[in-house]
Amino acid sequence: QLQLVESGGGLVQPGGSLRLSCTTSGFSLETYTIGWFRQAPGKEREGVSCLSRSGGDISYADFVKGRFTISRDNAKNTMYLQMNNLEPEDTAVYYCALVRYTTWCPEYIMDYWGNGTLVTVSS
Repeated sequence: QLQLVESGGGLVQPGGSLRLSCTTSGFSLETYTIGWFRQAPGKEREGVSCLSRSGGDISYADFVKGRFTISRDNAKNTMYLQMNNLEPEDTAVYYCALVRYTTWCPEYIMDYWGNGTLVTVSS
């Protein structure tokens, strides 16, 4: 069964940190480019970060550069998003997604999606 399950979301104060995990099953994660996306209340889903299967191509949205880090552990079939210096504007449901045969991850081509984990940044 193909499955992606996010975890690690929650309530954090501004300036705090969280690490999101996305555990996959039924996949050989090393063959996929991985991406993180988010959807804030009342807004459309947007891309956050992307990491190619080789690790040679990595990208971040401007609004998270220097604060978030994407990574992967293929042996554990798990991907991560380390989020530091969180801001209230980072409040959103965060989704992981996978795509094959490409090194980039625009939302419309992603093949598989998790159900999301809620991150709330508030004092």
